[in-house]
Amino acid sequence: MTFVLVGGSTATATIDGISAAGANPALTYHTPAVDLELVTYGRPVFSDILPMSPTGCPTPALITRGVRNLLGFETVAIEAGLAVDTAAPTISVGDSPGADIREAEAVPDAEELFDRASAVGRALSEERVFIGESVPGGTTTALGVMRALGEPYGVSSSLPENPLGRKAEVVEAGLESSAVGYGDAAGDPLEAVRLVGDPVMPTVMGVAAGALDSGTAVTLAGGTQMVAAAALLRHLGVEADLSLATTVFVDEDTEDLQDATDALDIDLTVTDPRFDQTDHVAMRQYCQGEAKEGVGMGGALAFAAEREAPMSDVRGHIEEVYDELTDDRGEPDGP
Repeated sequence: MTFVLVGGSTATATIDGISAAGANPALTYHTPAVDLELVTYGRPVFSDILPMSPTGCPTPALITRGVRNLLGFETVAIEAGLAVDTAAPTISVGDSPGADIREAEAVPDAEELFDRASAVGRALSEERVFIGESVPGGTTTALGVMRALGEPYGVSSSLPENPLGRKAEVVEAGLESSAVGYGDAAGDPLEAVRLVGDPVMPTVMGVAAGALDSGTAVTLAGGTQMVAAAALLRHLGVEADLSLATTVFVDEDTEDLQDATDALDIDLTVTDPRFDQTDHVAMRQYCQGEAKEGVGMGGALAFAAEREAPMSDVRGHIEEVYDELTDDRGEPDGP
């Protein structure tokens, strides 16, 4: 089994009230680069700071790293338009961050990203791959492509109170500036991404499509962003089996998650890591509705459950990762 992590940036994340993946909107540009370093090395390398929400909730990369320490799976990091350099060894499929979806064109190179990522997916010689993502602002771009495809499903949020109204306003402005209406891009998913998506979307699509073409089983490791990726694949004509592994936090935040996965013929796994059984700072704010998912967290937890690893052991390794970071650096702060 290989864990593929796709990191990329979108200017959509800098819109006020959209994302909690940074202490302030501008610092969200740093988050994907550091997330890849955390999963790869267990610590930031080029940055002195740990990605956290404005209230101090740490990035889900710590959760994925904790499970990796416990189970020892391989990872492949893919760069899809990072705005900040990462020290993690990456396969680069693109170097241009996505534009604000309120502009006329969000991802001009969507087709090229898909083609390059498909080649990576076909080269993976594994029975199974998990594909995770790190792209702050990604639930808003996910909502944009879902509406362009004509899919009615909602999205979750990294914030305790999901700002669906704010996201809908941004998406409406994006669709208007791109002259695309509800469902106009049905059957043309790369056009939907080009107009109102982000660069991580065609990369996830490409890796998944390429891997499926070569007979590799694919699990999309994430929340409603990965539901959008699944919708894009279905609109592309991909009929192969797909599964999605997410967290109980996303499931509780999204009323129509089961409806969406049923409609898209996706096998859904929801894992509860029982973070309510600890008071540790690395996990307690997840129980209060922050972060919820990202950086393959749901897939990592599902893999731990499949391997029958006790969730108490998972939580213990998460605590170790966090405590080692804070011992080395002091109390972490932004982005």
